[in-house]
Amino acid sequence: MTHAALRALAHISGVVLLSAASLTFAAPQHALTLYGEPAKYPANFKHFDYTNPDAPKGGTLRQAGFGSFDSFNPFISKGVSAEGINLIYDTLTTHSMDEPFTVYGLLAEKIEKADDNSWVRFYLNPKARFHDGQPITAEDVKFTFDLLMSKGTPMYRGYYAEVERAEVESPKSVKFIFKHAGNRELPLIVGQLPVLPKHWWQDRDFSKANLEIPLGSGPYKVAKVQAGRSIRYERVKDWWGQDLPVNRGFYNFDTLQFDYYRDNTVALEALKAGHFDFWQENSAKNWATAYNVAAVANGQLIKEEIPNFNPVGMQGFIFNTRRPIFNDRRVREAFSLLFDFEWANRQLFNSAYTRTHSYFENSELGAEGLPSEAELELLEPLREQVPPSVFTEVYAPTVTDGNGIIREQQRRAYQLLQEAGWRVEGDQMLDAAGTPVSFEFLLAQTEFERILLPYKRNLADLGIDMVIRRVDVSQYINRLRSRDYDMIVGNFPQSSSPGNEQREYWHSSSADNPGSRNLIGLKDPAIDSLVTALIQANSRQDLITRSRALDRVLLWGYYVVPNWHIKTWRVAYWNHFEHPATSPKYDIGLYTWWARDLPKAAAAEPVTSGSEQ
Repeated sequence: MTHAALRALAHISGVVLLSAASLTFAAPQHALTLYGEPAKYPANFKHFDYTNPDAPKGGTLRQAGFGSFDSFNPFISKGVSAEGINLIYDTLTTHSMDEPFTVYGLLAEKIEKADDNSWVRFYLNPKARFHDGQPITAEDVKFTFDLLMSKGTPMYRGYYAEVERAEVESPKSVKFIFKHAGNRELPLIVGQLPVLPKHWWQDRDFSKANLEIPLGSGPYKVAKVQAGRSIRYERVKDWWGQDLPVNRGFYNFDTLQFDYYRDNTVALEALKAGHFDFWQENSAKNWATAYNVAAVANGQLIKEEIPNFNPVGMQGFIFNTRRPIFNDRRVREAFSLLFDFEWANRQLFNSAYTRTHSYFENSELGAEGLPSEAELELLEPLREQVPPSVFTEVYAPTVTDGNGIIREQQRRAYQLLQEAGWRVEGDQMLDAAGTPVSFEFLLAQTEFERILLPYKRNLADLGIDMVIRRVDVSQYINRLRSRDYDMIVGNFPQSSSPGNEQREYWHSSSADNPGSRNLIGLKDPAIDSLVTALIQANSRQDLITRSRALDRVLLWGYYVVPNWHIKTWRVAYWNHFEHPATSPKYDIGLYTWWARDLPKAAAAEPVTSGSEQ
């Protein structure tokens, strides 16, 4: 879930901070919530409501990976890590999938924090063990934190930037001291720290991506690898944490298998042929037309839509503002006008989608109407730094007739480009320096080409050349890390309690970090101010106000061409699986599913289908 740490409310010296922290603390707890409200599940709870504690163990779940992999180290900026590799690790805490943001102890048996959120302490479960039998200690926790901060991906240095240090207090007690008090989210996100074995890593090069099987402590361990092609995990039968309430009903499959496909169209055909078991469908066209096969008709292959109560965030065509071509807001607005969503939705998506209007879409956190009085208190000091429309207009993407003719939008786009100093000579658009306008849209997914081609035509009508450049997954990831792209398709996922990860998305401090999620290249003091304000929210209503103010400024900056969303997860799976009757609100909950025995008459071989027409 989520990825950034930030400045808090009070700036006090380290001596004062430590002395105050020693006097302000709450009793150790089994769970933490963002604003100190009671957790849904009490200390003596038996299992989460969305799990089946009596689910049978056994069977295999086969899934598809995309592209390839060359690393078992998901914590660094080198290589492409294998699907599912995080399942070999445990974290200090785990989150509930039916609460906006509540964490419960996992490796940590109890959690204690200062009343002013200036530190957090974790008491490790004495039963916690790595797969080699060695106990997990506070030394391992500190070692992991220091290692990730010094050699891990820059995401960790952003996410945990407000953590001053980790201190080992005893073999089973570790304390994280923060640079400033007042950051409500920081104690919770520190709990998301995976814990690595010091005795295994201390003599190895952590910065190197390779396929040496690492030691973990989680519910699964790596069993078999075909480099770049497949990976199999086996359930740890004597896993130390299997009887914890937070784990009851989870991790029911004895084996997890990931087979890699370089093309999602091929992968879909493999699903229908029974070569793997579970697929999350992201194509509306496929959902509507590609499952007309006997296996679906006879109930062997099940299509299901599971409600998604998460904010869907923002998916869009992302401008890299580090490129001179996209420095000007008017240019970005013009390019946004030329995407005809209504035509695409009708002709390409079977009218399955809704246009996205917010970076916090599908939640109360998104901007509504004109700014409220509370929002204006945040925005007024920034009036000279943000677009005037933030105060006077309600943002909405352009709407077309859906007939493929967008002359009105093209006229407005041309007007904006002229205001930016661009002009047309012959059939070519020239920028303010007189250079023909050509840019590259970097892509890894084949299926997006059909969506981009109409957009390319609309740009070409104004003399703008968009080159669609498709590369393999490894090259795509490397180019993203090095910021070597003009435009990409990307998304900014959100939770119901946004916080420190917003720094990773929008704050100036993350713009130049290779591997950060600041894909846009934002370096804007006004946005920095709003991000800091959001993270310092003191109540749920305060959080809503501050997220809406940030949303407005991002939207009116035209940093992305908003795409679309749907409020369900579309999944297809073979009928030898079951899932709990109650699904979690904020996740598919795949690892609460289990394999079931089928009567012989119903257990026929999967039907092979033909290719999509």
